[in-house]
Amino acid sequence: MKELTKAEEQLMQILWKIEKGFVNNIMEEIPEPKPAYNTVSTIVRILEKKGFVGHKAYGKTHEYFPLISKDEYSKEYMGSFVKNYFQNSYQQLVSFFASGDNLSIKELEEIRSMMDEQIKKNKKSKNK
Repeated sequence: MKELTKAEEQLMQILWKIEKGFVNNIMEEIPEPKPAYNTVSTIVRILEKKGFVGHKAYGKTHEYFPLISKDEYSKEYMGSFVKNYFQNSYQQLVSFFASGDNLSIKELEEIRSMMDEQIKKNKKSKNK
């Protein structure tokens, strides 16, 4: 899966939120300062060529919708991120955040609780 540029990702975030829409619908969701209509239309067509977006034609007008879910893209993006910045080690990623001042004690405790819960689920599924 190809990575998205910042502008492409912004439009995908909007399409994931609205689920489907015309370029005008997408434009309504973009914060100020808004790019030109033609710019948005071009980016949507690029997303279509990359396989992220599909469309339904109504004459000359196109209604666009995501072909890839936000979760699907997030998993792929994070996998690539971990590979490129943390030597493909999620442990190094977690260590990076845990060792810095980025997270409060409460956030660290919540993460630990989520991890403990996931460990329990994984153990149960392996024992089946």
